Amino acid sequence: MTDPTVQADPTTVGTGVDEEVIELAGRLFDAARTGDAALLAAYLDAGTPVELTNDRGDTLLMLAAYHGHAAAVTALLERGAQADRANDHGQTPLAGAVFKGATEVVDALLAHGADPTAGAPSALDAARMFGKDELVARLTRR
Repeated sequence: MTDPTVQADPTTVGTGVDEEVIELAGRLFDAARTGDAALLAAYLDAGTPVELTNDRGDTLLMLAAYHGHAAAVTALLERGAQADRANDHGQTPLAGAVFKGATEVVDALLAHGADPTAGAPSALDAARMFGKDELVARLTRR
């Protein structure tokens, strides 16, 4: 089976990776960071891999979640993004949303089956560590 992820790493330029593909991946990562759900949906619906990752293992979902964009998170999840996929540091989108206090993103991830105990530290551990009692309650009552 082929791994559908693409590493958007500028050091690969000149090594057989098409520069246009790298540029497109950069635009998609920017769309995730800025919450452009419509752009993400259009590219994913056209066949872009939903599990596209950057050079740190961050998926589009991780970036959208960390930056607090619930609509983009929902669009990605509805198109098959893995709610619990951790980046290279073991961090999950849910833990990123908890760290940032993005309640709507936390709710969207939980509604799509995210596990509060996945990752290191887990979202639940992060909520406890930063004294986010409301989020601890949300994570434990799912």
